[in-house]
Amino acid sequence: MNHRTAPVEIRERFSVPSHRLQNAGKSIRELPGVEQCVVLSTCNRMEIYYWSDNPENAREHILSHFLGDGRGKVDMASHFYCHQGAFALEHLCRVLSGLDSMVLGETEIFGQVKTAYQMALDAGVTAACANKTFQKAFTIGKRVRTDSQIHAGATSVGSVAVELAEQIFGDLGGTRVLILGAGDMSRVTGRALRARGAEGIYVANRSFDRAVELAGMIGGQAIRYDVWGDYLRDIDVVVAATAAPHCIITRETLLPLRASRKYRSLFLIDISVPRNISPDVADIDEVYLYDIDTLTQLADEAKLSRELEISRCETIIRDGISKYFPDTALYDQ
Repeated sequence: MNHRTAPVEIRERFSVPSHRLQNAGKSIRELPGVEQCVVLSTCNRMEIYYWSDNPENAREHILSHFLGDGRGKVDMASHFYCHQGAFALEHLCRVLSGLDSMVLGETEIFGQVKTAYQMALDAGVTAACANKTFQKAFTIGKRVRTDSQIHAGATSVGSVAVELAEQIFGDLGGTRVLILGAGDMSRVTGRALRARGAEGIYVANRSFDRAVELAGMIGGQAIRYDVWGDYLRDIDVVVAATAAPHCIITRETLLPLRASRKYRSLFLIDISVPRNISPDVADIDEVYLYDIDTLTQLADEAKLSRELEISRCETIIRDGISKYFPDTALYDQ
């Protein structure tokens, strides 16, 4: 199942934590008819790749004995999909290439599949067929990313903001970030900044408990909402995503700090509606301000560009699979 076939409240029932992937693989491998297997579980999908001389029988055992235990009443047929042979390899290649992702062309899934395969290998639940198939899929997935632009340009507001920050600061290593608000947009943007090397991340929210929770998720430090202004002197990036009905950062907020900041660049990301940052702060020489509309437009443009690359990626996948399954009728149907 994936994000297209099942909502998160269903996916979370079948999610397999990374520390349980090996045991899950061993449990599946012990089912009748299953000879080799790899379990892939991320926030957007849970998939089982398996090899069998009797795939239909093996599938029934997987559905009833592995997936059917302790998950409550779920309409399996409406949420799970199944592919066999060349179709299964095609699906794996699409997953690796980011064509099956919630964010088209995202790159994180390639590493997640590699990790899942390595854990299956370490658990001893793969053999020649599985190893050959996954190595072939990795080769095709790598070629898709090398020979196309499917991954070019950020397609989420958070990732667009981080790319813009890199244009301003270059390497984000060592930058200090202040996040105002503790919602989903703050979490996504904060994680992206941390992944790119941001050193100190401070989270302020009117509910201090929520600030603590978000800070724990992204490796930051929670601060009281009434003191966040004291941190602006040393901050490089501000992410504003609060529910405040008015601007909380204005020219009057920033102008007195310029000298003490030694006129260093300040990148302001305003992803709140109504806006939290007054538009006229962009008139300050060293201040760079982007609001939700600008970031969304840039993300949409990148998404359209990626969508135009889909046919090229599919051609690369077809060519690769035809060498692996030379007699397949995969694309004649």
